[in-house]
Order: sequence, then structure tokens, then C-alpha cells
Amino acid sequence: MEFSHFNFHPNVAAGVKAIGYITPTPIQEQAIPPILKGRDVMGLAQTGTGKTAAFVLPILHRLMQGPRGHVRALIIAPTRELAEQIHEAFISMGKQTRLRSATIYGGVSLNPQIQKLRNGTEIVVACPGRLLDHIKQRTVDLSRLEVLVLDEADRMFDMGFLPDVRKIIKHVPSQRQTLLFAATMPDDVRRLAHEILRAPVTVQVNYAAPINTVAHALYPVEQHLKTALLLELLRHTDTESVLIFTRTKHRAKRVGQQVENAGYRAASLQGNLSQNRRQAALDGFRNGSYQILVATDIAARGIDVSSISHVINYDMPDTADAYTHRIGRTGRAAKTGDAFTFMTREDGEMVRSIERVLGDKVERRTLEGFDYKKAQAPGRNTEFARPPRQPQQHRERKITAPSGHRPATSAPHKKYSGGRDGKHNFGGGAARRPSHRSASHRSDNSHSS
Repeated sequence: MEFSHFNFHPNVAAGVKAIGYITPTPIQEQAIPPILKGRDVMGLAQTGTGKTAAFVLPILHRLMQGPRGHVRALIIAPTRELAEQIHEAFISMGKQTRLRSATIYGGVSLNPQIQKLRNGTEIVVACPGRLLDHIKQRTVDLSRLEVLVLDEADRMFDMGFLPDVRKIIKHVPSQRQTLLFAATMPDDVRRLAHEILRAPVTVQVNYAAPINTVAHALYPVEQHLKTALLLELLRHTDTESVLIFTRTKHRAKRVGQQVENAGYRAASLQGNLSQNRRQAALDGFRNGSYQILVATDIAARGIDVSSISHVINYDMPDTADAYTHRIGRTGRAAKTGDAFTFMTREDGEMVRSIERVLGDKVERRTLEGFDYKKAQAPGRNTEFARPPRQPQQHRERKITAPSGHRPATSAPHKKYSGGRDGKHNFGGGAARRPSHRSASHRSDNSHSS
């Protein structure tokens, strides 16, 4: 079967041809026909199965008929990175449709978003919080909405967005087409699906595909030896692109710095970064400028890089579902991948939960040549201790002094400064000299969205 079978509007078909799509993925093959017929659809699909194109193309086809100049399609996504990816998919696939798409999310100025909405945008891709701000300020009109898409609904539940989603739904027409996509189906998401979908077609394609194409391994290790084991593992493993998960954003930053100090081209992705720095880290990871990215679960949402060869769980995830989401970033597009997970003594129960989901016992490994007893555990967690906080310099109150006397002022505080780390190249798991600025990387020819 080829994309021509769907009989898209010629301008949409031209966009499909321009980006090189020929054969649809299984979820595209099964979801596109009912969406084209106007049916509500519930899609169960992991990241990397092509689900974005499965709703973008039918929406573009639908919006080619009918009026222009007002919001007709709304896609709600859990993170701004994912929102930008969906927006870019609409732009690339709909280049010849002249349909206008805009993103709405927090962390950036409200005014440019308002201007785009006033200019007659037909497609809005939004994160729940900022969209509610626009609804409250009446800067977005959803009264003529035709299609509502909830993408990665399970992650929106994980991030506490379902109440916001329910508030948004109250502001859209009851007569609409609704599409809901998720990788897993927690009870709260299932209840939401029953509330908002009408006689939906359920599409469950390659639901566990990432698990089937990923080799899993557990590395038992003491907490204070994790970084040393990570660096040794990178040195002895043939890797392309590595995504490392930590539990906290502070740890993501510290581990990223330590990996970079060891000579690898690495970046960290965590909530404290500005939007520009987050985007630079993501773009660098996609194009190969960075071959290692350290991230938290929430910060990693929206990462869509098909050539990730290894996912390393520096910290054990909080749930088995989170493990499935993490390792779904590798073993994609008919490729195989590896998922390495560091396991401490406290992680036994979570390991058993993961093994129940996988339906098999996960191999325990030790790294040959690594000294698992080379250091005693510190009395406190010194590896990730923050630098001492400098006392805040409070605004001084104005003191009226007798003539000829000057009020005393506190001495200025010294500013905490750290050394600047040089960026080094890395390839095949081995560090190179800093002077080698370029590195080859595997190009991403996958067209799954």
C-alpha cells in the first residue's frame, strides 16, 4: 500500500511526495481512513510509530475544504518541544496548502501568539496551561473548531494536565471530531476517552514494538559509583546517539557536566533552561552536534530522533510505564537498540514491575574491569551536592546619619564562579582530542513523525 491510496487533496499529496513519504506505517495505514471519514479515533502507539502524520495529513485534507481565517483544528500536547514538532509537521506536509499553523505554549511572550491568532490561523498546536491563559483573556476563539486532537494523553495525565484539558474541552463545540493518542492507557485517561470520544475506532498498532526491538540489561551498582560506571560504559560501548535519563533536573545538569568534562560532546535538558537553550540542546542532539543528551522524563518529552542507539537509565524510573516511554526512544524504525538501567539496592520492587511488563527476567550485567569496590560510600551525597549558597544581599534601608557621618554598608559578596569546560568530540565511545571539532554522524532518513 502507498500514500496515493488515501486520495488526499492534490496539494496535500504534493506535500507527501515532497518529503519523500511512499509507504505508510501500520498506524498510518489503519488510522488515516477512519479519520478521513470523520470518525473519532483512539490510537495506542509508542513514540516513533508515525502517529503524528497519521493525524496531520487527514486534518490538512479536511481543512482544504471549507472556510479559512479562524481556528478549525486544535492539537493539545504535553510539552512545548512536542508542540513545535507537530507544528513543523504541519508546515512541512502542508507547504502547498496555504493553511496557517501556530504554536501556543508558556515560557515565551504572549503578544506574538496573540498576533498570529488575530491573523487568522486555522491550526493551533498548544500546551494546556498557556492555551487556558488565551481562553481566559479571550484572545483565542474555539467556537468554530472542527477537530480536536489530544496527543500523548497519558503523559498529560502524568504531568497533571488532565484537569486543564477538561476545562479546555468545555470551550470547544460538542459537535466535533476528536482524536486521542497515547502510548499507555491509565484509568484516568481511559475515563477521559469515554467522556470525550463518540463511538471511536480503536487503533492499536505496534503497541509493544519498541520493547520487541530493544535489548534490556540491568547494571547493579552502588549509588555513589553510578557516574564512574557510566563513563566506563561509554568508553567500552559502540554507540551512535545516547539518551541518559536522571530523576531530577539538578542531577541531569551535573551528569551532563561530568560527561562533557570526560571529553564527550554532551548537553543536558532540564526544566531550568530557557526556551532558546532547550531548543539548542534538542536541535544539537537531532543533528549530531551532541551525541549524548542527559534529560529528565518531563524534559525529554518531544524528543524524536530515530537514530538513538542507547537509552541509559542513570536513575530507575518511577513507574513501569515511564520505563516503557524511556526505552521507546531507541529500537525505532526497524532498528535495534539497547536499554541499560543502573540498579541500586532500593530498586528491587520497580525492577519486578518492569519485568512483569516485559514478561521476562532482565539480564543482570557487570562491566568487566570496573572496580565496584574502589570507593567507600560517602557519608552524605557529595557527588551531587550543590555549591554552597551565597547569602542574599538584601536591599539596604536608608539610614539618616548625623551630619559628617556616613552610614555603614555591608561589604560586597564575592560571586561564585566555576571553570569553563571545553567541548570535545566523541565517536565510537572513545574521547577525542579537543582540537577535532567535527564528527560524522548517521543521518536520519526516517520519515516517521
